[in-house]
Amino acid sequence: MPLLDTTLPRFEKCAIVIDDALPTGLAMNAAAVLALSIGDAYGESALGPDVKDRDGQVHQAITEVPLPILKADAQVLHSIVTKALAEPDVFLVDFTSAAQAARDYGSYMQSMEVTGSQDHVYVGVAVVGAKKAVQRLSGSLPLYR
Repeated sequence: MPLLDTTLPRFEKCAIVIDDALPTGLAMNAAAVLALSIGDAYGESALGPDVKDRDGQVHQAITEVPLPILKADAQVLHSIVTKALAEPDVFLVDFTSAAQAARDYGSYMQSMEVTGSQDHVYVGVAVVGAKKAVQRLSGSLPLYR
């Protein structure tokens, strides 16, 4: 169900940051989960128009905003979350190790209910919003390769 909050920051810049210690499959899973959450929150406002090729085949809309996948260690991820929560020009989606390990959403919810904010282990985060704000949070991080 899309987020109905009209106070979302403008979709000017986006970055997904993944824990550099994750195995490739789990890292790609984290990036996909975060991208789906961003798409749900921003809906069609995150997309350009559909595109037709020379043969008339329609290619579904993709985001007009570059979406770099960056990497950082767990400590940096925690720092990004802390800073992003204090930044009004940023929309944050976090993905914790509890979420990645849960077999279903109910298990994830139960795990989160007994874990304090300082104890979360982030495997990935997505930050969306004003260019300068997103740049402050992620601009010095290397690409995930």
